[in-house]
Amino acid sequence: MNMFIGRLAALGLAASTLWTGCAFAQTTEVKIAYALARESHYGAAADGWDKYVTETSGGRFTFTHFPSSAQGGEREVIEGLQLGTGVQAVVVSSGALSNFVPEIGVTDIPFLFRDLGHARAVLDGPIGQDILSKFADRQLIALAWGEQGFRHITNNRQPIEKPEDLAGLKIRTMENPVHITAFETAGAAPTPMSWPEVIPALQQGAIDGQENPLSVIVSAKLWEVQKYLTVSGHVYSPAMLIVSPTFWDSLSDEDKKIFADGALKGKEAMRAFVDDSEKNGVETAKQAGMQVNELSDEQKAQFQQAIQAAYEQYYETFTKELIDQIIATK
Repeated sequence: MNMFIGRLAALGLAASTLWTGCAFAQTTEVKIAYALARESHYGAAADGWDKYVTETSGGRFTFTHFPSSAQGGEREVIEGLQLGTGVQAVVVSSGALSNFVPEIGVTDIPFLFRDLGHARAVLDGPIGQDILSKFADRQLIALAWGEQGFRHITNNRQPIEKPEDLAGLKIRTMENPVHITAFETAGAAPTPMSWPEVIPALQQGAIDGQENPLSVIVSAKLWEVQKYLTVSGHVYSPAMLIVSPTFWDSLSDEDKKIFADGALKGKEAMRAFVDDSEKNGVETAKQAGMQVNELSDEQKAQFQQAIQAAYEQYYETFTKELIDQIIATK
């Protein structure tokens, strides 16, 4: 009898040990959403973030990816983050975020950034970090700036070589007041819509064109629905890596650092993807059959002059001092 009881006790101890081991082995699922395919620059950011967090946490966190707007448009997933009812992490465009944190809109001003190096210096410096800090007040935890690159125009009507070519052009823009103001001022007919609606609208002829970085144009194979590509570089387009405050508050300080450092790894991966797209994207579009023209500095100056009235509105919204500080950043 005593021997039987001893065996039961031993079995109980073994079961307890096994249960404790299972408890320690439990993982936390992190659902991450983004608008484009896994093979896009959005996917590169999500993968870089995922890899670092998974490895550094020893597998205590695992990421489940929802690419290609599988959880809805960017507005919907951002609202879900705020409420803590959707995914835990997102990689989203700055255009969608301007409706939640208006200060981010300053980065969308046309012809503000000279090149990628200038834009990265601004975002990684005090100006960019100050904007990041404002997200917490809007129930969003912004951990790092991502990047899409400079935006260019595609359409099915004609090459865009001078401001007059934009007259009446039905062009999809993000739901971004800064972009909308610029195209309205230039004489176009901006049509804001979420990304999942764009390809069908182009196929049906509801809009003439759209504007996006080469990283998007290539990954979305826009040559399947667009004939002309104008390398205009009219706007630099950042993105952002964000987590929900509900999820963030559930993390220990150690895990918060892991996620923040992982977001920086995601940023680096996204920028590397953009660098490659900027180098090879135009040739890829040409080989796919798009008719490509590239604006000269002189032509860009004409477009900048055409939207000069919009700058007066930007000064009122973001202050001339801030815009001048961005321009002066080395």
